[in-house]
Amino acid sequence: MKTITQLEKEQIAQLTFGKREVLENPDERKARMADLHRAQTLGNLLQTKVKLIFETADRQVFQVETTVWAVGQEFVSLKGGIYLPIQSILQVD
Repeated sequence: MKTITQLEKEQIAQLTFGKREVLENPDERKARMADLHRAQTLGNLLQTKVKLIFETADRQVFQVETTVWAVGQEFVSLKGGIYLPIQSILQVD
């Protein structure tokens, strides 16, 4: 497993993301979307933070603890107007 670097959500804007899907298994992608929708519900109703583990274009792995406000087709919207591409998300806790 790669080293996971902790990150503040405001630092996400300085990162570069690739077009590559980080999860190859379709079942894992489906589970990720379900987890993101659950995180959105928790964020909107209870302002609960979740941990997102994601990969950048240069294959570095980061973790951020934040509130998910909205889940779209290609991006999630985080608290503070930060956007993260769904295809870069490895795990939602």
